[in-house]
Amino acid sequence: MSFERLVIISGPSGVGKTTVLKRLIAQCPLSLNMSVSATTRLPRPGEVSGVSYHFISDEEFKKRRENDEFLEFVEVFGRGHWYGTLREPVYTSLKQGKWVILEIDVLGAAKVWTQHPEAISIFIHPGSIAELEKRLRNRGTESEEALNRRLEVARNEVEASSQYKHIVTNLTVQQTVNDICTILQQEEKKQNV
Repeated sequence: MSFERLVIISGPSGVGKTTVLKRLIAQCPLSLNMSVSATTRLPRPGEVSGVSYHFISDEEFKKRRENDEFLEFVEVFGRGHWYGTLREPVYTSLKQGKWVILEIDVLGAAKVWTQHPEAISIFIHPGSIAELEKRLRNRGTESEEALNRRLEVARNEVEASSQYKHIVTNLTVQQTVNDICTILQQEEKKQNV
């Protein structure tokens, strides 16, 4: 099985990953598939289980962790919520020759790299922490405490961005989509040589 079509995309909370990836899937001519992460947190309004995330209980997550069913997993923001990438659907898609995109944080990315160093890694950069803070405040979904916690995590993530093969600054959604699609098309050309 080839892991050259495994794509890791990371970036701080609020950088626009979800918006960029939805448009990337719709517009990039490659056959791109999003991996659906599992989480123990409750669904937010509009999220659908199996589409947005696989929403599972703490007990089920723990059982799957113990059975080594995750490619990576991490507790996020110190709130007791776990997120993870289920191994089986990712490997099944890769065996079928499909591109698989993992939208994961830098800790999860590091775990995947130890197993699959040939994975393509792309970090979506906010341009600056000040710009990221503006975007998070405009969302209006966080308490001041939660916002500060996210910004502290974001600073650490931005510092870790140098570990990624590619860094794309999200100045506009369309430009970011175009840049990522170009990177993946260039990677495909290398694979077909």
